[in-house]
Amino acid sequence: MMARERRRRRGKVDKGDNQLLPKPPAYIKRKIPHYSILSDKDLEIIENNADTILEEIGIVFSEDEEALEILSNAGANIEGERVRFPRGMCRKLIQNSAPKEFKQYARNPEKSVMIGGDNMVLVPAYGSPFIHNLDEGRRYATIRDFRNFVKLSYMSDNLHHSGGTICEPCDLPVNKRHFDMIYSHIKYSDKPFMGSVTSTERAQDSVNMAKIVFGDDFVDSNCVLISLINASSPMSFDSTMLGSLKVYARNNQATIITPFIVAGAMAPVTAAGVAAQSLAEGMAGMAFAQLVRPGTPVVYGNFVTAMSMKSGAPTFGTPEAAHMMNISGALSRRLGVPFRSGGGFNGAKLPDAQAGYEAANTMQATINASVNFNLHTAGWLEGGLAMSYEKFVIDSDQAGMMRINVEGIEMNENGQAMDAIREVGPQSHFLGCEHTKNNFKTAFYMSDILDDKSFEQWVEDGSRDTATIANEKYKKMLSEYKLPPLDPDIDNALLDYIKDRKDSFEDSNI
Repeated sequence: MMARERRRRRGKVDKGDNQLLPKPPAYIKRKIPHYSILSDKDLEIIENNADTILEEIGIVFSEDEEALEILSNAGANIEGERVRFPRGMCRKLIQNSAPKEFKQYARNPEKSVMIGGDNMVLVPAYGSPFIHNLDEGRRYATIRDFRNFVKLSYMSDNLHHSGGTICEPCDLPVNKRHFDMIYSHIKYSDKPFMGSVTSTERAQDSVNMAKIVFGDDFVDSNCVLISLINASSPMSFDSTMLGSLKVYARNNQATIITPFIVAGAMAPVTAAGVAAQSLAEGMAGMAFAQLVRPGTPVVYGNFVTAMSMKSGAPTFGTPEAAHMMNISGALSRRLGVPFRSGGGFNGAKLPDAQAGYEAANTMQATINASVNFNLHTAGWLEGGLAMSYEKFVIDSDQAGMMRINVEGIEMNENGQAMDAIREVGPQSHFLGCEHTKNNFKTAFYMSDILDDKSFEQWVEDGSRDTATIANEKYKKMLSEYKLPPLDPDIDNALLDYIKDRKDSFEDSNI
C-alpha cells in the first residue's frame, strides 16, 4: 500500500486507472541466483562437524521423558537427558519426510504464502515487551499496540504475514494474553499468522482456535500455523519448547527450529564454528519433529548475532553476522528445507541513522542468504526490546525494495526497450516516448517515506526528517484502517472459546 499509493499520486492516475496497477504479490518469488560465500567443499566440512557434534557431544532434551523415549526408540543414544545421534541419523530423517516447501494457508486464500524453495515471505518483528514512538517515547506495550501493529501489517503491501507476538501486551495476564493475541491476528487481519509457544497448553489453544477458523479436517491436512521453537543454545532444548513443538507437529503445523545464538556467549566466536553448532541444534529439533509426525513442515531457523567484546552486549548489522547467515542459508538449501533468518536488526534506541545502517546491512545479508521466512522484517529497535511505530513503516517501505531486488531483471521485449531506443535515437530524451508512457506508473520503486524533493521544497514542507514522516504515515494508516470481513459465526465461536478457557483458570503473571 505504501509504495503503491505514491505511484498513484505521482502519476496522477485516476480512479479507473488504479485498477490497471499490478496487484501486489502474496509473497515474493526469487528470480536472482543463490549466493554462497563458501565452496561446496567448505560446506561439507561444516556438515561433517555438525554430525560430529550430534554424535559425540550430543543435544540435551530437558525435562521431557516422552521426547527421550521417542528419540531412544528411533535409535538415538540416551544418557540422562543428553541425546547422541548416530552419524547421519538426523539428516536422513529430515530428508526422507520433511517438505522442501509448503503452503501456509491464510483465512483469505489470496493471501496464502509458499514457504521454501525460491520464495520469500516477509514477516513483522517479534517478541518486544516495549513499544517506541516519537510522541510517547519508550513504554510497555499493550493489547492496543498489538492490535495496531496487526492492522499496520495487514495494510502493508510489502509484508506478507501477520506475524506472531509482534509485541507483548503487558497489560494482560501472562497466562491468558495468548488468547487475545491469536484472536487479534484472526480478527484484524486475513493474512497468515503464528501460534503461541510459551506453554504446551497455549500451543494447543492456538491450534484449537485455528480449527474454529479453518475446520478440524482442513487443519489436520494443511498448514495454517507456523510457530517459533527456539533452542536453548548451546546444544539444548527446554521442556517448554519441546512441549509446543510436539503439539504443532502432531497437528501437522509448521515449526521454525531456531538456535538462538550470540556468538562468543552461546557459540564460538568464529563463523564456521557457529554454523556447525547451529546446524547440529537445528537438525536435532527438525529430526525430532519428523519422529513425532513424519512429513510435518519444518523450517531451519537461524538467529545469530555477534557480541561486543568490550561490553558483552549483542551487536547487529555486522559483517560477521552476515557471514554466519549466508553459510546457514547454503546449508539449509543442501539439507532441503526452508530457511528462516534475517530482519531489520539494530541496537539503536531511536529510528535514527544507526537503526537505518544496521537494519540495511542485515536486510542485504538476508537477500544474499536466500532467506525464505524473514522474521523481524519490520519494527525492530533496541536489540529487539522495543517495537517502533516509525521504524515499522520505514522497514515496510524497505521491504518493498527487497522485493524489487530479488525479482531480478525483466528480459522480455519490454524489458530490453529496443523500441524506445529506436524511437528516441541520439541527442533527444526518453520522457515522452511511447515506452516511457507505457511504463512510467510502475517503472521504478518510489518510496513515500524517504524524501527526494528539492531542498527548497523540503524546507517549505516543514523540514521533516524520516522519522517524522513515518510518524505521520502510521497514524494516517491506522485512521484509514478497515476491518477485513470475518464470518460472524466463526467470530462468535472464537469469543465463546476464549471466554470458556479464560474462565477455567485464574489469572497469573507467569
